[in-house]
Amino acid sequence: MINELRASIEKRNVILFVGAGVSATLGLPNWSQLISHLADELGYDERIFRLYGDNLLLAEFYAITKGDIKELRNWMETQWVVAPEDIKKSKIYEAIVKLKFPLIYTTNYDHCLEAAFNIFGESYNRIIDVDNLVSSDTNETQIIKFHGDTISDRSIVLTESDYFERLNFNSALDIKLQADMLGKSILFIGYALSDINIRILIYKLDKLWKKSNDKTKRPQSYLFLPTPNPIQEAILNSRGIQTIVGEEMNKSKSLEKFLTDLLS
Repeated sequence: MINELRASIEKRNVILFVGAGVSATLGLPNWSQLISHLADELGYDERIFRLYGDNLLLAEFYAITKGDIKELRNWMETQWVVAPEDIKKSKIYEAIVKLKFPLIYTTNYDHCLEAAFNIFGESYNRIIDVDNLVSSDTNETQIIKFHGDTISDRSIVLTESDYFERLNFNSALDIKLQADMLGKSILFIGYALSDINIRILIYKLDKLWKKSNDKTKRPQSYLFLPTPNPIQEAILNSRGIQTIVGEEMNKSKSLEKFLTDLLS
C-alpha cells in the first residue's frame, strides 16, 4: 500500500489534505484552547461556558456578542505563529514540502505550510478565494486554505453558520475541490472522524463514485491514523478510503515516520 501511494505521489496524482493534527505537532492551539480564549474574552468561567454548547455554537455566540470575529482573528494572527527555526526542525513539514504534492488543501488557519515552503526553498500559490485561483500558476504547488486564513475575516470558517455554509459545497473552492478529487487520489493527514467536515467530504466523494458508470476508475484515497482505531477504519473502508495506521505510540512521531517513509 505504501509503495502504491508513493508511486502515485511521484506521478503527482495525489492531493494532500492537512488537518489540525499536523499544526498540533508544532504546538499550535487546538479547538479546546480556542474555546478557553473565547470564554475569557466574554467573561465566562470556562467550565460553565463549555456546558452551554458545542465548539461551533460557542464560536457563533462569540461572533454575535462581539458583532464580528475581527478581534479573534487578530488574536489568532498574533498567537498562532511558529518560529522559523522550529518549522525548519520539523521533519513532518519538511517531508510535506519535499513530497511535492501538486495540490494541498488545508482546514488550518495558520501559515505554517507557507512558511515551510519558504524555508525549504519551494515555490507555491496560496489560494483563499476565487481571485487567487485566477492568478494561480498551475506549475507550482497550490495551498488551498479551505477554511480560510487569519489574514481575512471573511474567509475564516469558524462559527456554526460558517460551517453550515461550507457544508453546502457550492462555493468556488468547493467546485474546485469536487473537480480535483474526481481525478486524483486524496491523502488525509492530521484528521480523525470527529471532524464533521471530513466525514461529509468523504461521504460525498463516495456517493459521487457510486453513481459513476465505471467505479473501477475511482482513484484510491487514503487516511493516515497515527494510532489504531478499528471503528474508524471500518467506516472509512466502507466509504472507499484505505486507512494507513501508524507504527508509533506518539502521534507526532507516528506521522513523522509515515511521511519520511514516503520520501525514502
